[in-house]
Amino acid sequence: MGRHSLPDGYGAGTADPRPRVRRRNVALATALVLAVAAGTAAAVRGGLLSFGSSCQDQAVRLKVAASPDVAPALKAAAAHARDNDITSDGRCLDISVTAREAYKVTDALRSGKRSDVQVWVPDSDLWVQRVTGDSKATQVTEAGNVASSPVGVAVVPTAAKSLGWPAKTYTWTELAGAAMQDDRLKLGAADPSRSAAGLLALTRLSSTTGAAKGEDTQVAAMAKALSQRTADSDSQVLETLPRDSSGAEQGNPKRNQALVLSEQAAFAHNAAADSADKLDLFYPKDGSPRLDYPLTLVDESRLTTDESRAALRFMTLLDQPDGRAILAKHGFRTQADSAPDALITRAGGRAPQPYAESAPEPASAKALQEALGMWTITVQSARVTTVVDASASMTEEVPGTGQSRMDVTRASLLQALATFTPEDEIGLWKFSTKLDGNRDYRVLVPTDRLGDRKGSGTQRDKLSAAFSGLKPVPGGATGLYDTTLAAYKAATESYVKGKFNALVILTDGVNQDPGSVSRSTLVDELEQLVDPNRPVSLIAIAVGPDADKVEVEQIAKAAGGSGHEVSEPSGIHSVILKAIVEAGSRS
Repeated sequence: MGRHSLPDGYGAGTADPRPRVRRRNVALATALVLAVAAGTAAAVRGGLLSFGSSCQDQAVRLKVAASPDVAPALKAAAAHARDNDITSDGRCLDISVTAREAYKVTDALRSGKRSDVQVWVPDSDLWVQRVTGDSKATQVTEAGNVASSPVGVAVVPTAAKSLGWPAKTYTWTELAGAAMQDDRLKLGAADPSRSAAGLLALTRLSSTTGAAKGEDTQVAAMAKALSQRTADSDSQVLETLPRDSSGAEQGNPKRNQALVLSEQAAFAHNAAADSADKLDLFYPKDGSPRLDYPLTLVDESRLTTDESRAALRFMTLLDQPDGRAILAKHGFRTQADSAPDALITRAGGRAPQPYAESAPEPASAKALQEALGMWTITVQSARVTTVVDASASMTEEVPGTGQSRMDVTRASLLQALATFTPEDEIGLWKFSTKLDGNRDYRVLVPTDRLGDRKGSGTQRDKLSAAFSGLKPVPGGATGLYDTTLAAYKAATESYVKGKFNALVILTDGVNQDPGSVSRSTLVDELEQLVDPNRPVSLIAIAVGPDADKVEVEQIAKAAGGSGHEVSEPSGIHSVILKAIVEAGSRS
């Protein structure tokens, strides 16, 4: 089942519940293997890790933090280990399991503080990626996956019948569209910033809608509709279902008739529900992403050899028949592409729903980040002023594209604009040197709501035209410092409470205005302008090989923001979304 590093032949015949998974775990597990493989192999050959051994000496104690959905199964497995004297190197396993939301554990690990647990089992590898991608975080090492559960859409029976369940199949886009078109079918989900199931579904919806329609605005509209019906966690989203079959509950506008839910969550709900309250489960035909439950060692370097071996021992227990039976009893899949009929039926699935189809390739880190960025600006609503370098160097060609830096920048900004909603406030400045008298900058479109009428069109129309009309200034240099200071002052003075306020500065060079403030003066003045009660995130992006990443980082950090570097302007859209997510997580 898991990709754990054990001697050949041990646990043979089992399969990884997440097919075609990224093999990054192989590299991460190498450190663990080097530390304990020799001792583990010897122990296995010598029978010290076999079932049924009598306990010797003091038990090995492990604290495990696990996502609330899998925690009951792991507690049962830990009890099984104690009751059956299962040992590691002849010592009993004393494993305590605590249910903790994965996003809370992720935040704690990213703070760099020492953890009180040795093992972490989140519901998805995406949380582990978030920790390992942060150099300041307490590091974690994946050892393998203990189970899996596909994500689908669970629906109350009356609504499911109206949608043609189980005979009719839908894509993610079609299911979301059905909820938007029919007010009687309200679709809810757990907050994608706090729920792996919610984020995986949103990413799938985003990628398939974009590919099929070429319309980022449709994805944003779907996300906006979904954002009105989210709950903080997967367990809380179940509380948004109608409480009974009465007309008052079924017609309550605050109740959801459909939920983005994992198969296991639907299984657990149905196991405890009365027959009239059970859910039917749609498995989208364009692929159900899966929760994959990686067993992860926390700060492996400080674990003792006994603790590392005991963690591996516990994982192998979960991969043995008794362990798999415990996981299956709680509604988890334990073998690759295996969909037991009893589990599917209890979860609300039924043929011809494509529940046995292989999961799609795991979403890339970039796709997840873009979906989360889109969600952040959709839910919170943003006020963003974009400041674009229009110096002569923007005429230079981007290698291999046949387009100039400005051409590609324009296209990327238009792509980003499409992800914002009518409630978002966006503006545009451009800068070079002496564009407006002695000023190095010019305000092209004041920051305002995209949905507001502006003459014969909207603010969005006006911005789209302004982005499309951006042109480099012949012979223009880069007046970065004065422009940054003026734009940040304007952004703080026009701060709007309740929105994500940000200033995005794009430059392909270094400051070339000898009459401007110095870098040190700019940094000092930015630091003085920062107001915790009126936070404005400064996102500075160095575009191309001539830009100074160190400079933009120093400038951005002075205002509590972030500096970024993109080798090609086409990456601007992704960087903006990433920066927005990072800034939002700090607020």
